[in-house]
Amino acid sequence: MNLLFHPILTVISLSNIIIGLFLFFRPALAIELQKKFYAKINWRIEPISLKKEIRNTKIMGLFLIIFVLLALVLKSFCNRNIIMSVFCK
Repeated sequence: MNLLFHPILTVISLSNIIIGLFLFFRPALAIELQKKFYAKINWRIEPISLKKEIRNTKIMGLFLIIFVLLALVLKSFCNRNIIMSVFCK
C-alpha cells in the first residue's frame, strides 16, 4: 500500500507538522493559549522562567516535526520492503 493512499495518515501527519511549526515559530503564543485553556478549567499556570519555557517549546516543536517526518520515511521504506522486517512489523 502506498503512503499517499492513506488519507487519514496524511491528514494526521500534516496536522502534526503544522502544530510542530506553530510551536517552533510561535512558542510564546502557544504558551499563552495553554495558559488560557487552563484558566478555563480553573487552573493557573505560570512558567518559572519564560525564557526557558519558550526554548523548550521550540525544541518540542522541532522534535515533533522530526519525529513525524522520520515516521513517514520509515513507513514509506516499510511499504517498499527496504528495511528489515524487524522494523516494519
